[in-house]
Amino acid sequence: MEDVWIMDFGCSRHMTRHRKWFSSLNPVSTKEYITFGDNGQGQVMGVGSISLSAKLSLREVAFVRNLGFNVVSVSQLLDEGFEVRFKKGACCVLDAEETLVCSLLPFCQVFRVDLTSVSGPARCLVASPSADIWKWHRRLGHLSFDLLVRLSSMGLIRGLPKLRAEKDLVCHPCRHGKMVAASHILVSQVMTSYPGELLHMDIVGSVRVTSVIGKWYVLVVVDDFSRFSWVFFMEFKDEVFGFVQDLVLRLRNESHKTMRAIRSDNGGEFRNSHFENFCRDLSLEHQFSSPYTPPQNGVVKRKNHTLVEMARMMLDEHRTPRHFWAEAVNTACYIANRIFLRAFLGKTSYELRFGRQPSIKHLRAFGCGCFVLKKAGHLDKFEYCCLDGIFLGYASSSRAFRVWILEAKQVVETCEVSFDKTMPCTTPAFELSGDDEEGTPIFEDEEGAVDDGPAGSPSTQDDWRHSRVCPRSLVASLAFFSHSAYVASFEPRDVSHALSDPIWVNAMHEELENFERNHVWDLVEPPPNCRPIGIKWVFKNKQGEDGMVVRNKARLVAQGFCQKEGIDYEETFAPVARLEATRILLAFAASKGFKLQQMDVKFAFLNGFIEEEAYVRQPPSFESARFLDRVYKLRKALYGLKQAPRAWYARLKSFLLKSGFVMGSVDKTLFLLSRGGDTLIVQIYVDGHLWWFISRFGA
Repeated sequence: MEDVWIMDFGCSRHMTRHRKWFSSLNPVSTKEYITFGDNGQGQVMGVGSISLSAKLSLREVAFVRNLGFNVVSVSQLLDEGFEVRFKKGACCVLDAEETLVCSLLPFCQVFRVDLTSVSGPARCLVASPSADIWKWHRRLGHLSFDLLVRLSSMGLIRGLPKLRAEKDLVCHPCRHGKMVAASHILVSQVMTSYPGELLHMDIVGSVRVTSVIGKWYVLVVVDDFSRFSWVFFMEFKDEVFGFVQDLVLRLRNESHKTMRAIRSDNGGEFRNSHFENFCRDLSLEHQFSSPYTPPQNGVVKRKNHTLVEMARMMLDEHRTPRHFWAEAVNTACYIANRIFLRAFLGKTSYELRFGRQPSIKHLRAFGCGCFVLKKAGHLDKFEYCCLDGIFLGYASSSRAFRVWILEAKQVVETCEVSFDKTMPCTTPAFELSGDDEEGTPIFEDEEGAVDDGPAGSPSTQDDWRHSRVCPRSLVASLAFFSHSAYVASFEPRDVSHALSDPIWVNAMHEELENFERNHVWDLVEPPPNCRPIGIKWVFKNKQGEDGMVVRNKARLVAQGFCQKEGIDYEETFAPVARLEATRILLAFAASKGFKLQQMDVKFAFLNGFIEEEAYVRQPPSFESARFLDRVYKLRKALYGLKQAPRAWYARLKSFLLKSGFVMGSVDKTLFLLSRGGDTLIVQIYVDGHLWWFISRFGA
């Protein structure tokens, strides 16, 4: 009688006593009991799903060990959209389309269905999986088949059809990317009350293969309540603060609720004065995990594992070049926010954060072939109107796709894309170098890295990262990556315009970090009769030799026209090399066969000390929230100050003279150093440009 199911009109839910029939079974959070007709009780041990036939699956089935018969609740069937009909001693169950789902026969004045063919989870309900299950498996970053079927049956995501799958489906990229050593224990409750209350953060890297824009690290930030995630790509670890500061301020502006804390490990990139001052200004608690204890920061550690795992599989699917790992991680984060359910809340991270269900109708398989519409103004009538490309993901700030154009060798963001659904792209964007072999892992093993030192400790990575040697073939390949999609192509009109683009926000943070690094100023109370000099942001796109934008530069300059002579400055003259003198020196060096080199000093004026007492206002849109009335007292010069060129020249001149150089008697921008048979000639040109010549007069 163990296969007999009874159709019950008075029972409020489906029940069974057989554990083996459940395809999924979840324990109940509180004790629950079922009362029988003889006033006896049975404890509910769990709730799950059972497939009775190829067309009938029962959800929310109670597992009760001391149950006499398996019970199908008519009221629960009706709530699930089924229709139950009775006619001449027979009973049938129909779905919403009035298709016959199951027939029942009389049995001891009740109706039963005999399930002799069902002895466990649905193993043979479908002869062969639908092609849709593979299509959505690839589109959703190789999401597990079980979770994919579960999501499709729950109706939580718009655009995801009903899917079915065999138990033993094998996806080779999944096997390659999902081998793990141990499982993780889930937290038994939700610790926060609303999105943005607590942020977890951690760094992945350094990655063994540089991305197409020269990044080695990934900063991953996870919201504790919704599990919504953000990823930021960095060249060095010290870029962490700028990204975290920007994200925290943006989240505070988006929500009226208070952010309470951030949580990280004890790495030097997190435990420093920048974070300490920032958290104090915003009344944030900075929580740290203990050394050698990654489970204390387990939320983001698990997210790191998930994103890296998805990225590995997406790269493996179409043998996408491994230099696109950053694009794969970015796409994995985009997908994860829309498909993974928050434990105990039963909603996706996207819905918990934005209050609406996500749509995935626009998702496509990472690395597949596609065609991008040409938008050039003068196309020949018989010229191809599209370009071949490789799909790399989704734009973060617009409704567009990210595509690698094979001909131009650059990433573009566009919505004019047609996808090749019949055949994936197998043509690599460039030949891989010898150091990027197929078997070479991209990401460091997070589990193994824990034993090397305290969690997140600032290891010797900071010491050798500047001298990392790339293979020549890799350097040659990277020369083709203009990565126009990684830099903003427009120049902002003002600060408000720049704040609308995160790339320009990062550029402004970089400028302010240079000020802190060079100790340019101090935030002080304004003295009596203080007239602070105004400052403004200047935005400029730096172009490469081919005219492509390679960098977005934000510079903070002083409004020197407000300065008063005798108050804010005294002398302003600084010698500049004449063009004629430079030409003569270059011709002389060429005729003698001297070795010639040229350099540009970054942020040259920020190195010059000023003698006058000068004050400037706080940077627009970056004022201190706690000290709005304070001003900055300058230690060093700013671009735009009238005495800035003179201060820089004085600092450089002092350094050269102390190093043994002799200044020219006529040209004050010319310095010579002779030692033995060697002579070094240095000429200062404009502000931060230097020429030097090395010769051997004694040879």
